[in-house]
Formats: sequence, structure tokens, C-alpha cells
Amino acid sequence: MPLDWDKLRVFHAVAEAGSFTHAGETLNLSQSAVSRQIQALEEALQVPLFHRHARGLILTEAGENLYRTVREVFAKLAMTEALLTESRERPAGRLKVTTTTGFGATWLAPRLKRFLDMYPEVTLTLLLDDADLDLAMREADVAIRMHPPRQPDLIQRHVATFGYKVCGSAEYLKRAGIPQRAEDLDAHRLIIYGDYRPPIESVNWLSETGRRPGTPRRGAVEVNSLPAMLLAVRSGLGLAALPDYMGPELDDLIQVLPDLKAPRIEAYFVYPEEMRHSKRVAVFRDFLVAELAAFGS
Repeated sequence: MPLDWDKLRVFHAVAEAGSFTHAGETLNLSQSAVSRQIQALEEALQVPLFHRHARGLILTEAGENLYRTVREVFAKLAMTEALLTESRERPAGRLKVTTTTGFGATWLAPRLKRFLDMYPEVTLTLLLDDADLDLAMREADVAIRMHPPRQPDLIQRHVATFGYKVCGSAEYLKRAGIPQRAEDLDAHRLIIYGDYRPPIESVNWLSETGRRPGTPRRGAVEVNSLPAMLLAVRSGLGLAALPDYMGPELDDLIQVLPDLKAPRIEAYFVYPEEMRHSKRVAVFRDFLVAELAAFGS
């Protein structure tokens, strides 16, 4: 018996949402209609797909197996649909771009107006997440990563190299003094990135410079957002190493220890093979490369 596409679409929505009610809101169906579709699919397959709990739905082992396949199929269909509907004359349609919160909020977002003025038929979705979204599963179309891509089978292009600036506010440095060498940081309050999934592997290098290996300084504050670290520095809380792609956002701060040997941040533009011929991807890539070249000149 062939599987019913409508029922698979409902199953996919329920598995994503974790409840009949939320899936119904997404599909514009009633909760009871969604429940009936899932029940019919389970009867057709003769296996339960969900464990029903008071707090929601959990996929059974059979449900997990079906979900993996359905998720991949719907991701490929969405990608194919986007490519087929793209205008032959001009880039058009939605482009989902993901990058880190720091780069996206401070560097990329202020430049998007210029891109959309050039390509008004493109609609951008900007997904800021310090974890890597899965491009193969269509969580985003393209990514700007602050490290070499870890996913296999992605097209990648190195687009920029960034450094760091160790910064503090005038008010903080007047109170705490200006460090003259790395060892002086022991006497300062440091604001560091505090999460198990940092956006840049080297982001907390300041806590280790001038220290014996394995004895990093403790941060006065740990926060899992580079824009929040910037605001904390501005408030006079302490010192932080901030990526220099923040550009003018750092102008009201004072740079200290400019001669410290800091790691470099290697930025890559990446996208799946299926998007190789997308005009939206091509023009966004060219725009990004041109903007980064102008920024670095």
C-alpha cells in the first residue's frame, strides 16, 4: 500500500512540533483532524509512531526511523522547489542565511539594506545561532562560519581573516589601570564567552595568554553572546577580547595590549552542492566578498 503524502506531511509537522495542537497551528488544521491523520497513518503502517504523554508526544523507534527519511525527503523537496521557482531573469525568492550572533548582529545585519536595495526580489531570513545549523537538512540555505566547515559535502569559500582587540571602557581603565603585559591581566576582571558551543574555537584565548598551560584565568562574567560581551565592556565591567569585525562598535572603547599575539579567525561561506546554481546564492556570495574586501581595505 503506497504511503499517503498528505499523511506524511502531517506526520512531519507533528514530529517537528511535538504535539498535535502545535502541528495543527502550522498546518491550519484542527487538533482532531491532525490526530485522525496520524491514527490513519499508524493503522496503514500497523505500527505506533508516537508515545502519547500528558506533556506531549515522543517518537517511537518506528517513528524515529520514518522521521529521519521524511525529514530528508521534505528538505530536498523544499530545496528543489526553491530552485525551480527562482526567476530566470533576476535572483528572486527566499534565502535563509545563518551565521554567529556576533558576526550577524554587528557586521552583517547593518549591511543587508544595500543587498536588498540591489536585489529587491530576494527575501532574506537571517538565522543567528552560535551552533552550526544543518545545511543538508535545509535548516538554512547558506552559512557564514568562523571555522572551516565540519559538515561533509559542502561547497566552501574562504572569505576573510579577522583578528581580536582587547578592549575596555575609559571608566574601567581609569579605575583598574592599563595592563602593560599579558601577566597584568591577572589583576583585571575579564569578560569571557561561557558556553560549551563557542562560535569561535579561540574565543577565550585571553584567559590563557600569559599563564602556564592548563591554568586559565577565571572570568568575572561568562556570557554566551559576543554582542552582550561588548555591552558589558561598555558598561565598565571589565576587559574582553572582541573580534575586530565589530568595527565601529569598538570605536568608543580603548584598546589595550595591542602587541599581544592573538589567534586569527578564519571565515568561510558555505552552502550545499544542490544550491550551486542558485542565483540568490551567487549574488549573496559576491555581495559578501565585496563587502568584506571593502571592510578590510
